[in-house]
Amino acid sequence: MNICRNIVWWDDGGWQMDLFEYHAAQQRKKEAPLADRMRPRTLDEFIGQEHIVGQGRLLRRAIEADRITSLIFYGPPGTGKTTLARIIANHTASFFESLNAVSSGVADLRRVVSEAQERYKLHGKRTIIFVDEIHRFNRAQQDALLPAVEDGTIILIGATTENPFFEINSPLISRSRIFRLEPLSGEGILRILAAALDDSERGLARFKPVVDETALQHLANIADGDARVALNALELAVLTTEADASGQRHVTLEIAEESIQRRQIRYDKTGDNHYDVISAFIKSMRGSDPDAAVYWLARMIEAGEDARFIARRIVVHAAEDVGMADPMALVLAVSAAQAVEFIGLPEARIPLAQAAIYIACAHKSNSTVNAIDSALKAVRDEPNSAVPAHLKDASYAGAARLGHGVDYQYPHNFPEHFVLQQYLPGAMVTKQFYLPSENGAEAKVKERLTRLWQDDK
Repeated sequence: MNICRNIVWWDDGGWQMDLFEYHAAQQRKKEAPLADRMRPRTLDEFIGQEHIVGQGRLLRRAIEADRITSLIFYGPPGTGKTTLARIIANHTASFFESLNAVSSGVADLRRVVSEAQERYKLHGKRTIIFVDEIHRFNRAQQDALLPAVEDGTIILIGATTENPFFEINSPLISRSRIFRLEPLSGEGILRILAAALDDSERGLARFKPVVDETALQHLANIADGDARVALNALELAVLTTEADASGQRHVTLEIAEESIQRRQIRYDKTGDNHYDVISAFIKSMRGSDPDAAVYWLARMIEAGEDARFIARRIVVHAAEDVGMADPMALVLAVSAAQAVEFIGLPEARIPLAQAAIYIACAHKSNSTVNAIDSALKAVRDEPNSAVPAHLKDASYAGAARLGHGVDYQYPHNFPEHFVLQQYLPGAMVTKQFYLPSENGAEAKVKERLTRLWQDDK
């Protein structure tokens, strides 16, 4: 028995193991979920991401030539980040080591770096270290990798679902090439499902599955670009379906619907999705597309976004991008924000939608934000002039002796409740901060101001 334990085997990822560990690993492979069993082993088997691994693309050329530099794969779950790392492991002559940031610490990093240094010193062999979920390493752990990446002791491949520019140290970013993976297309998911159904060694062909086209389409649609979700749902559908007299397992649309009941909403309240979706929401309202505005609003509500955060953004947008072109937009936005506090979700979805639709449909003007920003710039950049004497407070005894309020003309004593007089400081009299647009209600504002001030501004 001890003799057997001294026999050394190597798995596909470069791990050293004894005979018992090898057999346990082989058993785990057989019992692994379909998504893991069906991982592509070569670039030719890999489906999707043609923009980075298509024929002639940089990453494909680097893998085929075994000339990998430090890489970071960034994208949603189930799009092929770990799979690409394993394909690199199969193609490279370098030693390949894999870590998961969830379960690894600084001690593990120091060990693999030390072994990489020894390996290069003794055998001249490079080491590629793959770190899955690298965004879960804290700053100190990421810094522990930096010297070895810097001097070429290791080649780092990181995989992350989070924006690396937010979650990974700048020095590592600057020494790595970032490849963004996109959600797989419906056609790509269908090809992956078809391959699993036809494969008798790793896939489901031995169960003689007969899957309706509508069932496959449903799985591909609800998976939302995630191959892992689609494959595991397909496996559940096939394995839980009774074989008929001929041994076939017929998977209908109803069975597929039970196997993958609800689309998973990709949304992280502190990550990319949070910022990207709210950005799309605001830009849709600004772009006067009520359908898109309601869609992005629904995405946020369904994902559990804080309704108060949504309401605050609607209020800001009403003032910033509608402004004086339709002053009621701000009134409605503030009312929606108050409704959120008063009634909460799910009912508050209705006033939120009403405000978003109103703002999307309203005339647009950013003259208000331009006016206040121009005025702030003038206050910061130019000397602060004194308040004109006739505008100063004259409500206290002795103010008139100082000249405060003298010669001030009360507008309500004049026709149209308006009289020409100076309101800006002397050094600012030629400035015009508010430039009304020709849109909506603001066109009438512009017309009136032009008529009243035509002799003075």
